[in-house]
Amino acid sequence: MRGWDRALDAAGIHDPGLRGDYGRQREQVVRYKREVVLAAGLLLPERLVPHVIAAVAFMHRTDTLLDSGPVEGRAAAYEQWGEEVARGLGAGESDHPELRALLATVSAHPVLRDRVVDYLAAAGADLDFTGFQAEADYQSYVDGYSLPAFMVVTTLLGPDGDQSAYRAACRTYIEAGQRLDFVNDLAEDLAGGRLTIPEQVLKQHDVTRADLEQARDLPGVRALIAGLLDRTDRALADARALVDLVPAANRPMVRFMIRVDELTSAAARADMPALLHRSASPSKFAALRALGGEYVRSRPLRG
Repeated sequence: MRGWDRALDAAGIHDPGLRGDYGRQREQVVRYKREVVLAAGLLLPERLVPHVIAAVAFMHRTDTLLDSGPVEGRAAAYEQWGEEVARGLGAGESDHPELRALLATVSAHPVLRDRVVDYLAAAGADLDFTGFQAEADYQSYVDGYSLPAFMVVTTLLGPDGDQSAYRAACRTYIEAGQRLDFVNDLAEDLAGGRLTIPEQVLKQHDVTRADLEQARDLPGVRALIAGLLDRTDRALADARALVDLVPAANRPMVRFMIRVDELTSAAARADMPALLHRSASPSKFAALRALGGEYVRSRPLRG
Protein backbone atom coordinates (compact mmCIF):
# COMPACT_ATOMS: atom_id res chain seq x y z
CA MET A 1 0.00 0.00 0.00
CA ARG A 2 3.02 2.31 0.10
CA GLY A 3 2.44 3.22 -3.53
CA TRP A 4 -1.16 4.14 -2.71
CA ASP A 5 -0.02 6.25 0.25
CA ARG A 6 2.42 8.08 -2.01
CA ALA A 7 -0.37 8.72 -4.51
CA LEU A 8 -2.60 10.18 -1.79
CA ASP A 9 0.26 12.41 -0.65
CA ALA A 10 0.97 13.52 -4.22
CA ALA A 11 -2.72 14.35 -4.70
CA GLY A 12 -2.69 16.53 -1.57
CA ILE A 13 -5.04 14.22 0.35
CA HIS A 14 -3.72 14.33 3.92
CA ASP A 15 -6.81 14.21 6.14
CA PRO A 16 -6.95 10.69 7.67
CA GLY A 17 -10.71 10.39 7.26
CA LEU A 18 -10.60 11.45 3.63
CA ARG A 19 -7.71 9.08 2.95
CA GLY A 20 -9.91 6.33 4.34
CA ASP A 21 -12.75 7.38 2.02
CA TYR A 22 -10.47 7.18 -1.01
CA GLY A 23 -9.12 3.85 0.20
CA ARG A 24 -12.61 2.36 0.41
CA GLN A 25 -13.37 3.61 -3.10
CA ARG A 26 -10.18 1.96 -4.29
CA GLU A 27 -11.18 -1.32 -2.64
CA GLN A 28 -14.52 -1.21 -4.42
CA VAL A 29 -12.91 -0.65 -7.81
CA VAL A 30 -10.42 -3.45 -7.17
CA ARG A 31 -13.31 -5.88 -6.66
CA TYR A 32 -14.81 -5.33 -10.11
CA LYS A 33 -12.11 -3.56 -12.17
CA ARG A 34 -8.77 -4.65 -10.73
CA GLU A 35 -7.10 -4.00 -14.08
CA VAL A 36 -8.13 -0.32 -13.92
CA VAL A 37 -6.47 0.13 -10.54
CA LEU A 38 -3.35 -1.67 -11.74
CA ALA A 39 -3.06 0.34 -14.95
CA ALA A 40 -3.75 3.68 -13.24
CA GLY A 41 -1.17 2.97 -10.56
CA LEU A 42 1.48 2.03 -13.10
CA LEU A 43 0.82 4.50 -15.90
CA LEU A 44 -0.60 7.72 -14.48
CA PRO A 45 1.13 10.45 -12.48
CA GLU A 46 0.65 9.65 -8.81
CA ARG A 47 -1.22 12.90 -8.18
CA LEU A 48 -3.98 11.78 -10.57
CA VAL A 49 -4.44 8.19 -9.41
CA PRO A 50 -6.78 8.76 -6.40
CA HIS A 51 -8.94 11.15 -8.42
CA VAL A 52 -9.34 8.73 -11.33
CA ILE A 53 -10.24 5.97 -8.86
CA ALA A 54 -12.89 8.20 -7.24
CA ALA A 55 -14.41 9.00 -10.65
CA VAL A 56 -14.49 5.32 -11.66
CA ALA A 57 -16.09 4.38 -8.34
CA PHE A 58 -18.79 7.03 -8.81
CA MET A 59 -19.59 5.74 -12.28
CA HIS A 60 -19.81 2.18 -10.98
CA ARG A 61 -22.11 3.21 -8.14
CA THR A 62 -24.42 4.98 -10.59
CA ASP A 63 -24.38 2.12 -13.11
CA THR A 64 -25.16 -0.37 -10.35
CA LEU A 65 -28.27 1.58 -9.40
CA LEU A 66 -29.38 1.58 -13.03
CA ASP A 67 -28.71 -2.12 -13.63
CA SER A 68 -29.37 -3.91 -10.34
CA GLY A 69 -32.35 -4.76 -8.21
CA PRO A 70 -36.04 -4.96 -9.10
CA VAL A 71 -36.76 -3.02 -12.28
CA GLU A 72 -39.67 -1.16 -10.72
CA GLY A 73 -37.42 0.28 -8.00
CA ARG A 74 -34.49 1.40 -10.12
CA ALA A 75 -35.90 4.76 -11.16
CA ALA A 76 -36.64 5.75 -7.56
CA ALA A 77 -33.20 4.63 -6.38
CA TYR A 78 -31.52 6.54 -9.20
CA GLU A 79 -33.56 9.68 -8.51
CA GLN A 80 -32.63 9.55 -4.82
CA TRP A 81 -28.95 9.11 -5.71
CA GLY A 82 -29.08 12.05 -8.13
CA GLU A 83 -30.58 14.26 -5.44
CA GLU A 84 -27.87 13.19 -3.00
CA VAL A 85 -25.14 14.02 -5.51
CA ALA A 86 -26.71 17.39 -6.35
CA ARG A 87 -26.86 18.32 -2.66
CA GLY A 88 -23.24 17.33 -2.25
CA LEU A 89 -22.12 19.36 -5.25
CA GLY A 90 -24.08 22.36 -3.99
CA ALA A 91 -22.67 22.19 -0.48
CA GLY A 92 -19.21 20.95 -1.40
CA GLU A 93 -19.50 18.24 1.21
CA SER A 94 -21.63 15.23 2.11
CA ASP A 95 -22.19 12.71 4.88
CA HIS A 96 -22.69 10.01 2.24
CA PRO A 97 -19.66 7.69 2.35
CA GLU A 98 -19.88 7.07 -1.41
CA LEU A 99 -19.60 10.79 -2.21
CA ARG A 100 -16.94 12.28 0.02
CA ALA A 101 -14.02 11.24 -2.20
CA LEU A 102 -15.80 12.36 -5.35
CA LEU A 103 -16.52 15.80 -3.89
CA ALA A 104 -12.88 16.20 -2.86
CA THR A 105 -11.87 15.29 -6.41
CA VAL A 106 -14.31 17.84 -7.83
CA SER A 107 -12.75 20.44 -5.52
CA ALA A 108 -9.28 19.57 -6.84
CA HIS A 109 -10.45 19.35 -10.47
CA PRO A 110 -13.41 21.75 -10.90
CA VAL A 111 -13.84 20.76 -14.56
CA LEU A 112 -15.26 17.48 -13.29
CA ARG A 113 -18.32 19.15 -11.73
CA ASP A 114 -20.06 19.77 -15.06
CA ARG A 115 -19.16 16.28 -16.29
CA VAL A 116 -20.82 14.75 -13.21
CA VAL A 117 -23.92 16.88 -13.77
CA ASP A 118 -23.99 15.93 -17.47
CA TYR A 119 -23.71 12.25 -16.66
CA LEU A 120 -26.46 12.29 -14.05
CA ALA A 121 -28.75 14.09 -16.49
CA ALA A 122 -28.03 11.48 -19.15
CA ALA A 123 -27.78 8.24 -17.20
CA GLY A 124 -31.50 7.90 -16.53
CA ALA A 125 -32.04 7.27 -20.24
CA ASP A 126 -30.52 3.83 -19.79
CA LEU A 127 -33.47 2.88 -17.59
CA ASP A 128 -35.76 3.13 -20.61
CA PHE A 129 -33.47 1.40 -23.10
CA THR A 130 -35.46 -0.81 -25.48
CA GLY A 131 -32.97 -1.27 -28.32
CA PHE A 132 -32.17 0.51 -31.56
CA GLN A 133 -34.14 0.60 -34.76
CA ALA A 134 -31.33 2.06 -36.88
CA GLU A 135 -27.69 3.12 -36.72
CA ALA A 136 -28.81 6.68 -36.12
CA ASP A 137 -30.43 5.54 -32.87
CA TYR A 138 -27.13 4.02 -31.79
CA GLN A 139 -25.34 7.27 -32.56
CA SER A 140 -27.89 9.17 -30.48
CA TYR A 141 -27.26 6.75 -27.61
CA VAL A 142 -23.53 7.43 -27.82
CA ASP A 143 -24.14 11.18 -27.69
CA GLY A 144 -26.79 11.01 -25.01
CA TYR A 145 -25.37 8.40 -22.65
CA SER A 146 -22.02 6.82 -23.55
CA LEU A 147 -20.05 10.03 -24.06
CA PRO A 148 -21.26 11.78 -20.88
CA ALA A 149 -20.40 8.63 -18.92
CA PHE A 150 -16.97 8.35 -20.51
CA MET A 151 -16.14 11.99 -19.83
CA VAL A 152 -16.59 11.57 -16.08
CA VAL A 153 -13.25 9.80 -15.99
CA THR A 154 -11.47 10.98 -19.10
CA THR A 155 -11.96 14.69 -18.42
CA LEU A 156 -9.35 14.15 -15.68
CA LEU A 157 -6.87 12.93 -18.30
CA GLY A 158 -7.49 15.75 -20.75
CA PRO A 159 -5.83 19.10 -21.31
CA ASP A 160 -6.32 22.13 -19.12
CA GLY A 161 -8.64 24.81 -20.46
CA ASP A 162 -10.75 24.25 -23.55
CA GLN A 163 -11.48 20.54 -24.03
CA SER A 164 -13.71 20.82 -27.10
CA ALA A 165 -11.26 19.14 -29.51
CA TYR A 166 -10.45 16.56 -26.85
CA ARG A 167 -14.12 15.84 -26.27
CA ALA A 168 -14.65 15.30 -30.00
CA ALA A 169 -11.79 12.79 -30.04
CA CYS A 170 -13.24 11.09 -26.95
CA ARG A 171 -16.51 10.80 -28.85
CA THR A 172 -14.74 8.93 -31.67
CA TYR A 173 -13.16 6.60 -29.14
CA ILE A 174 -16.28 5.87 -27.13
CA GLU A 175 -18.30 5.22 -30.29
CA ALA A 176 -15.85 2.40 -30.96
CA GLY A 177 -15.68 1.28 -27.34
CA GLN A 178 -19.45 1.18 -26.86
CA ARG A 179 -19.94 -0.79 -30.08
CA LEU A 180 -17.26 -3.22 -28.99
CA ASP A 181 -18.93 -3.63 -25.60
CA PHE A 182 -22.27 -4.32 -27.25
CA VAL A 183 -20.78 -6.93 -29.58
CA ASN A 184 -18.68 -8.51 -26.86
CA ASP A 185 -21.53 -8.61 -24.33
CA LEU A 186 -24.07 -9.82 -26.87
CA ALA A 187 -24.88 -13.10 -25.10
CA GLU A 188 -25.14 -11.48 -21.66
CA ASP A 189 -27.34 -8.66 -22.93
CA LEU A 190 -29.67 -11.05 -24.78
CA ALA A 191 -29.98 -13.17 -21.65
CA GLY A 192 -31.07 -10.01 -19.83
CA GLY A 193 -33.64 -9.18 -22.50
CA ARG A 194 -31.62 -6.45 -24.26
CA LEU A 195 -30.83 -6.43 -27.96
CA THR A 196 -28.11 -3.84 -28.55
CA ILE A 197 -27.64 -4.33 -32.31
CA PRO A 198 -29.87 -2.09 -34.47
CA GLU A 199 -32.81 -3.92 -36.05
CA GLN A 200 -31.86 -2.37 -39.39
CA VAL A 201 -28.44 -4.03 -39.23
CA LEU A 202 -30.00 -7.41 -38.48
CA LYS A 203 -32.25 -7.08 -41.51
CA GLN A 204 -29.30 -6.18 -43.74
CA HIS A 205 -27.76 -9.55 -42.90
CA ASP A 206 -31.04 -11.50 -42.86
CA VAL A 207 -30.54 -12.29 -39.17
CA THR A 208 -33.30 -12.42 -36.57
CA ARG A 209 -33.22 -11.86 -32.86
CA ALA A 210 -34.09 -15.53 -32.42
CA ASP A 211 -30.99 -16.48 -34.41
CA LEU A 212 -28.86 -14.63 -31.88
CA GLU A 213 -30.78 -15.79 -28.81
CA GLN A 214 -30.52 -19.41 -29.93
CA ALA A 215 -26.82 -18.99 -30.83
CA ARG A 216 -27.21 -20.11 -34.43
CA ASP A 217 -23.84 -20.13 -36.15
CA LEU A 218 -25.07 -18.90 -39.53
CA PRO A 219 -23.13 -17.14 -42.32
CA GLY A 220 -25.32 -14.08 -41.83
CA VAL A 221 -24.56 -14.01 -38.11
CA ARG A 222 -20.82 -14.17 -38.76
CA ALA A 223 -21.08 -11.43 -41.39
CA LEU A 224 -23.10 -9.30 -38.97
CA ILE A 225 -20.51 -9.61 -36.21
CA ALA A 226 -17.61 -9.11 -38.60
CA GLY A 227 -19.20 -5.93 -39.94
CA LEU A 228 -19.66 -4.52 -36.44
CA LEU A 229 -16.06 -5.32 -35.57
CA ASP A 230 -14.90 -3.71 -38.82
CA ARG A 231 -16.63 -0.48 -37.81
CA THR A 232 -15.13 -0.77 -34.35
CA ASP A 233 -11.60 -1.21 -35.68
CA ARG A 234 -11.88 1.76 -38.04
CA ALA A 235 -13.09 4.00 -35.23
CA LEU A 236 -10.34 2.76 -32.91
CA ALA A 237 -7.76 3.64 -35.56
CA ASP A 238 -9.23 7.15 -35.79
CA ALA A 239 -9.30 7.39 -31.99
CA ARG A 240 -5.52 7.20 -31.81
CA ALA A 241 -5.58 10.93 -32.52
CA LEU A 242 -6.78 11.24 -28.91
CA VAL A 243 -3.29 10.45 -27.63
CA ASP A 244 -1.77 13.69 -28.92
CA LEU A 245 -4.50 15.77 -27.27
CA VAL A 246 -3.69 14.78 -23.68
CA PRO A 247 -0.74 15.93 -21.58
CA ALA A 248 2.38 13.86 -22.21
CA ALA A 249 2.25 12.27 -18.76
CA ASN A 250 -1.22 10.82 -19.46
CA ARG A 251 -0.47 9.44 -22.92
CA PRO A 252 0.71 5.98 -21.79
CA MET A 253 -2.64 5.40 -20.07
CA VAL A 254 -4.65 6.54 -23.09
CA ARG A 255 -2.56 4.43 -25.46
CA PHE A 256 -3.06 1.43 -23.20
CA MET A 257 -6.83 1.94 -23.06
CA ILE A 258 -7.04 1.98 -26.85
CA ARG A 259 -4.69 -1.00 -27.16
CA VAL A 260 -6.80 -3.12 -24.81
CA ASP A 261 -9.85 -2.45 -26.98
CA GLU A 262 -7.87 -3.38 -30.08
CA LEU A 263 -6.81 -6.64 -28.45
CA THR A 264 -10.37 -7.34 -27.34
CA SER A 265 -11.69 -6.75 -30.84
CA ALA A 266 -9.06 -9.12 -32.24
CA ALA A 267 -10.01 -11.77 -29.68
CA ALA A 268 -13.68 -11.41 -30.61
CA ARG A 269 -12.91 -11.70 -34.30
CA ALA A 270 -10.81 -14.83 -33.74
CA ASP A 271 -13.86 -16.81 -32.58
CA MET A 272 -17.01 -14.97 -33.59
CA PRO A 273 -19.47 -17.84 -32.95
CA ALA A 274 -18.28 -17.93 -29.34
CA LEU A 275 -19.70 -14.43 -28.81
CA LEU A 276 -23.16 -15.99 -28.96
CA HIS A 277 -22.28 -17.79 -25.72
CA ARG A 278 -19.73 -15.62 -23.88
CA SER A 279 -17.58 -12.51 -24.04
CA ALA A 280 -14.11 -12.51 -25.55
CA SER A 281 -10.99 -11.37 -23.72
CA PRO A 282 -7.46 -10.69 -24.93
CA SER A 283 -4.82 -13.09 -23.73
CA LYS A 284 -3.28 -12.14 -20.39
CA PHE A 285 0.14 -12.25 -22.01
CA ALA A 286 -0.85 -9.74 -24.69
CA ALA A 287 -2.47 -7.41 -22.17
CA LEU A 288 0.49 -7.59 -19.79
CA ARG A 289 2.92 -7.02 -22.63
CA ALA A 290 1.01 -3.89 -23.62
CA LEU A 291 0.90 -2.72 -20.01
CA GLY A 292 4.60 -3.40 -19.51
CA GLY A 293 5.53 -1.52 -22.66
CA GLU A 294 3.57 1.54 -21.61
CA TYR A 295 4.95 1.33 -18.07
CA VAL A 296 8.48 1.58 -19.44
CA ARG A 297 7.46 4.57 -21.56
CA SER A 298 5.70 6.23 -18.63
CA ARG A 299 8.45 6.05 -16.01
CA PRO A 300 10.21 9.31 -16.97
CA LEU A 301 6.85 11.12 -17.01
CA ARG A 302 5.40 10.01 -13.68
CA GLY A 303 5.67 11.57 -10.26
